[in-house]
Amino acid sequence: MKVLDVGCGIGGPLIEIARFSSTSITGLNNNDYHISRGKELIFSAGLSEQCCFLKGDFMDMPISDNTFDAAYAIQATCHAPDAQGVYSEVYRVLKPGQYFALDEWCLTDRFDPNNAKHLAIKAEIELGDGLPDIRTTRQCVQAMKDAGFEVVFAKDLAQVFPCPWYRVMDPTYFSWAHFQCTRPGRIVTRAIVNTLEFLRIAPAGSMGAYNVLMSASDGLLKGGREGIFTATFFVLGRKPLKEVDIVSLSRKLI
Repeated sequence: MKVLDVGCGIGGPLIEIARFSSTSITGLNNNDYHISRGKELIFSAGLSEQCCFLKGDFMDMPISDNTFDAAYAIQATCHAPDAQGVYSEVYRVLKPGQYFALDEWCLTDRFDPNNAKHLAIKAEIELGDGLPDIRTTRQCVQAMKDAGFEVVFAKDLAQVFPCPWYRVMDPTYFSWAHFQCTRPGRIVTRAIVNTLEFLRIAPAGSMGAYNVLMSASDGLLKGGREGIFTATFFVLGRKPLKEVDIVSLSRKLI
């Protein structure tokens, strides 16, 4: 199978999926550094002949129609300025009858646009994570349908997780694996980054970038605790085997 990873980053999931599925995966990304780093990683993993990277905008993919046997996006299309626009591009490059698996960041039904606290949390997440206006789960599903997909399955997987998805971002939760997120870890990391920037080992602005990332983490934690935001909304869409010509069908019925 030829598979498309939409907004692949440096290819972490791409490598894991390629290993266990033996598929040929193309990672689409518009960031030169991500692509160069990704190429190093797939070479180290021995997957250079199986996987590749393509530079391009997922709102206007440099890919022919009906190219891929499957596509997926993992926490990437939340950065798209228009959900229907990016989903429509995925729809276009998929072969008829094939599937698009989507893991999206969304606001849940518990989000209240008239609640000042909810709006402040939403703004903190958007600023810290570089997001446009965060969509609701309902808007996400509707955008998939408007793009032409049959929505086979849609669920907030946070509802069935054995532990909260945001736990590792909680400073009160201690874990050596996520030490940098704990209170002592934040103090140590802040001191190291500040020192490296002062000594000009780290570039100017590193401390500012660290503060933005911590703000993002705090916003995600608040949103998760309030139940107004999920990082694990999963949607499975299928491109119809045969696209219906609505106009022709209407004429026949008349």
